[in-house]
Amino acid sequence: MQTTERQIAAIIDDDEAVRLSLTLLIETLGVEVRGYASARAFLDDVSHADADCLVLDVRMPGMSGLELQSRLEEEDWLAPIIFISGHADVSTAVQAMRAGAVDFLQKPFSDQALLDRVQQALEQGLMLRRRAIERGVLEARLGLLSPREREVMRRVVFGQMNKVMAEELAISVKTVEDHRASIMRKMRAKSVQELVRMMNGIDLS
Repeated sequence: MQTTERQIAAIIDDDEAVRLSLTLLIETLGVEVRGYASARAFLDDVSHADADCLVLDVRMPGMSGLELQSRLEEEDWLAPIIFISGHADVSTAVQAMRAGAVDFLQKPFSDQALLDRVQQALEQGLMLRRRAIERGVLEARLGLLSPREREVMRRVVFGQMNKVMAEELAISVKTVEDHRASIMRKMRAKSVQELVRMMNGIDLS
């Protein structure tokens, strides 16, 4: 998938030679690559959340790769994580994958194997970032709705007819129609079908 959006891959490995080698390799994908010598250095970078993909060594001084993964989960980290290791056992790999890693590569691995995984992870990361932005926009629009409009919208999304809404909410059909028009304007939806699609996965309770 080609995109004009800037994509960022982050590499965390305490071995400088490995870090440089991976940086030069991944840069061939045409993306920005940021290298870090430790998990702490990565966390201390105020822009670390910009990364669309993280290539992470398992064993490092201080905070380990698995510990960083756990810490990022607490931050609601979205970007895919690829673990690399020369010493990991099966249980470590299983633990990493169960915690959400997209891959676990055992050193030595081929350049192409890593490039393929990183390319897939970058695409996944970009998709997740776009979804997060879209969700933020939707939540901002939802904030413009009054409590009654939210209640009407919930019923619209669930397919309830105007007459039934009016009876259950003890308001006129005209008032329901006015609420619906206001909802469509504030949510910037061109149709009920588009509104339903927007609200897919959004808690309207």
